[in-house]
Amino acid sequence: MTATTAATTGAPVPLYLEQTRDGVIGASKGLSPAQWNFKPAPDRWSIAEIVEHIVIVQERVLGPVREQLTSAPPATGQDSTVVDGIVIHQFPDRTQKFKAPDPVHPTGQLSPAAALDRLIANYARLKEYVETTPDLRDHAIDALPLKAITNGAYEKMDGYQWVLAAAAHTERHTKQILEVKAAPDFPLKG
Repeated sequence: MTATTAATTGAPVPLYLEQTRDGVIGASKGLSPAQWNFKPAPDRWSIAEIVEHIVIVQERVLGPVREQLTSAPPATGQDSTVVDGIVIHQFPDRTQKFKAPDPVHPTGQLSPAAALDRLIANYARLKEYVETTPDLRDHAIDALPLKAITNGAYEKMDGYQWVLAAAAHTERHTKQILEVKAAPDFPLKG
């Protein structure tokens, strides 16, 4: 079962988190330094940069976004099922490209091992957040990624949707890692 299938068939969010975590770990397992740092084009990210970007985004959800949600007004006026579906189906889709905002650009300061360690720790924190926060659906804040994907038709995500978005974002970038690995001049292991 794919992560998208699990999330849309009623499987719990922790399962979607587990599947997307395992996907990115599997896609980046056993890479040589040359493979980690290979860029298919000067304006494209390396696998090391992609993984660091995933970590930065997760930490924004676990930090500033989480804090904003605790004091946000009640979630109203949006069908959560529709927004959940948009997050699950459209966030991972790589046919539409977006430029990442500067605050979530990779810095190149994390080693692959450190990035993966933080990624795994972040996934544990996301799972704990879902399992210990009973009011995830009660508050919503502006969500630039949702606005971009829907051309402004939907603007806010609740706490549950932010966790879904973190996992869907990882799924999106796992696909990007696979694109990098499929580049014709991707270095052979060695």
